Amino acid sequence: MDEIINLTSVDQYNSLYGFETLHPLVSVADLRKATKSLNNVQLNYGLYAVFLKLYKSCDIRYGRRKYDYQDGTIVCFAPDQSVSITNSEGVSQPVLGLVFHPDLIRGTTLGKNIKQYGFFSYAVNEALHLSEQEKSIVIDCLKNIQLELTHAIDKHSKSLIAMNVELLLNYCMRFYERQFITRENESHDVLTKFEELLDEYFSSNVPESDGLPTVKYFAGKICLSPNYFGDMVKKITGKTAQEHIQEKVIDFAKERILGTEETVSQIAYSLGFQYPQHFSRLFKKRVGCTPNEYRVQTE
Repeated sequence: MDEIINLTSVDQYNSLYGFETLHPLVSVADLRKATKSLNNVQLNYGLYAVFLKLYKSCDIRYGRRKYDYQDGTIVCFAPDQSVSITNSEGVSQPVLGLVFHPDLIRGTTLGKNIKQYGFFSYAVNEALHLSEQEKSIVIDCLKNIQLELTHAIDKHSKSLIAMNVELLLNYCMRFYERQFITRENESHDVLTKFEELLDEYFSSNVPESDGLPTVKYFAGKICLSPNYFGDMVKKITGKTAQEHIQEKVIDFAKERILGTEETVSQIAYSLGFQYPQHFSRLFKKRVGCTPNEYRVQTE
């Protein structure tokens, strides 16, 4: 069984690899220079982490899934996530990384916006694949943070470091959005499958027993994390996955309103709503009138 390490501080992370701690809340790590190594361990993160894998040297598992990543990829982790690592014996780790404690960004702009960086919740198999130019940008960002860490800590240190971390994360966001577009075939397949699953779900009796489906439900069916799936759908279509679900609900509702004599309540329950008034509220919001008004207008 893998050794389990609860990673709660930057100093603890540095100690695991034999690095000096320059700042208690943040560290830039070059694992090629590590004097210690980890093998067959499970890390339970209490930190944020961004790692640039220069080339493959170890296997990573996120939950039960294994990711055989390519050269020049970024993987990100956030507090409350667990990762298992198996290193190739006798091989140094060609990894550049940034780890920072949540306290570093509390009270900063980054702290307020950290939730917008959905890639912290992407599964490892959804890692970001970088071009050579993009890789250089990431490396430059890490160098700038490292430069600030070598400066004596003063009243400007926290804000300047946080700004540089935010810059790195913004570049990662840009690169992911580019990836959604350049992986056109994969994105198209995902959207096609999503549409098929929506039709299949609402054409069945499942909504009556299981209720309205969630984004997480469809992401699981397509074997993607909810955040990655949602971000891909939004970037490619301009609408959120939840909006797609609601549109499909309304499409099926319209068919039943006009094609059957079912009451509004019966239609609501058949589509997975627990309360008919919630269905009526959504219908009016999306269509501009209530279900009953829609039925009368189209008779």
